[in-house]
Amino acid sequence: MHIAIVGAAGMIGRKLTARLVSDGQLAGRPVSRLSLVDVIEPAVPQGFGGRVDTSAADISSPGQAARIVKPRPDVIFHLAAIVSGEAELDFEKGYGINLDGTRLLFEAIRLAHLEDGYRPCVVFTSSIAVFGSPFPEVIPDDFNLTPLTSYGTQKAMGELLLADYTRRGFIDGIGIRLPTICIRPGKPNKAASGFFSGILREPLAGQPAILPVPDTVRHWHASPRSAVGFLIHAAGIDLEPLGSRRNLTMPGVSATVAEQIEALRRIAGDDAVRLIRHEPDQLVMNIVAGWPQAFDARRAKELGFVADASFDDIIRTHIEDEMEGNL
Repeated sequence: MHIAIVGAAGMIGRKLTARLVSDGQLAGRPVSRLSLVDVIEPAVPQGFGGRVDTSAADISSPGQAARIVKPRPDVIFHLAAIVSGEAELDFEKGYGINLDGTRLLFEAIRLAHLEDGYRPCVVFTSSIAVFGSPFPEVIPDDFNLTPLTSYGTQKAMGELLLADYTRRGFIDGIGIRLPTICIRPGKPNKAASGFFSGILREPLAGQPAILPVPDTVRHWHASPRSAVGFLIHAAGIDLEPLGSRRNLTMPGVSATVAEQIEALRRIAGDDAVRLIRHEPDQLVMNIVAGWPQAFDARRAKELGFVADASFDDIIRTHIEDEMEGNL
């Protein structure tokens, strides 16, 4: 099996690559080739017995998507995106990558399909940002998409493209709406949601952290490990039962910031919590105010998608995966 990962140098892309290398198979089929693509050339994974191709490419640039599709990968994970805060601040860049890049990738696949019948499985990472207020406390699977950010709008457009290209038979697509990923390892990125990770990651490492929103803010979360599990599962299941509704909200953990902090206190103690400093940021508060709080992800659960059991588990997963159990 040949697998391509677009956005392979990002945090989720790296973890997905490592999982595929470790497993050596996907849905019972051996993985013989990996094509890893990002704007910065991804690192070659260690320990993989098959062929690995790495390349630096901007999928919004002419001809780049066609190069990705040319070797006809069986599965394409489309993870490439400009994150929420950056997409809000840079309108052109957000639409250039999140909408135009997605359309060009799907179009390259369509042209290959017309040439030789090529029809890969495409796993598209969408976001719960496709939903905007007003909405119920728990959002059902059939709730309408009303994004209130440019990022959410771009992801909603990507969902519609995925569904239509699938309907026309060019791809076999599934879109997974990821919860906010927490705790993200490494340095903060430009996502408006980054503080959800920062108020836990930094105190766990003995560093101060800034909380830009009230601790009453409630949101939907999943660990990086769960996110990779969602992607692997999405690429391995029979997609026919999805019918025309090709986009799914993933399960997660609903928690307020205060509940996150109490989970941190239970695991790392009062000294860690004291490292969190509240400094309101109006831009972040405005963006977060339009975000959902919880979901009834029934369709995804019925299809076998599984998330973390609690926020304590999310913190423990971070410690196990990123800190080797040392506090």
